[in-house]
Amino acid sequence: MAKPCFLDIEYYQDDDTLFPTAMAWSLVDGTMKTVVIAPEDDWLPEDGDTGGIDLNYLEEQGVPLIELTRELHQDLPDQTVYVDGLDPDEILIDRIFTAIGQDAPFEIAPITDLIIGVDSETLEDERRALLIEEGLEPQLPENGVYALLMLAQHYGVLGDDGFTEGTDS
Repeated sequence: MAKPCFLDIEYYQDDDTLFPTAMAWSLVDGTMKTVVIAPEDDWLPEDGDTGGIDLNYLEEQGVPLIELTRELHQDLPDQTVYVDGLDPDEILIDRIFTAIGQDAPFEIAPITDLIIGVDSETLEDERRALLIEEGLEPQLPENGVYALLMLAQHYGVLGDDGFTEGTDS
């Protein structure tokens, strides 16, 4: 049985604008990838005001969507990918793939579909406690994926060998 994969997306949102800024996902071997995302021009607010988001950083360091989607197609084909269920992950994934005229190669499901018998509030409390105990910044997507991996390991849905700590970008 393949191990479950997890995904977390950081994003910018205001009243009229929503776009992804960074993403992390785990692979079936438990390792993780993380990227900064170069935004599409039509995602940006017309007035150019993105609050505290550094657009120059995103444009210079971000991965173009075509590269990101190619990697996601290679890493997560025909899988169910689990998320914390708190963010608009499905909308953000749809936005990424729609921008290049493709469908996502995977389905998104909340972690409560994987960890059965534990309510979402309890899982979220445990996820937050893990982030605090490990001293991890919750706004970094790799930390979100790490916390989901830890929860999955705690509840025994990763198998005996757990996951490999470490990241790959």
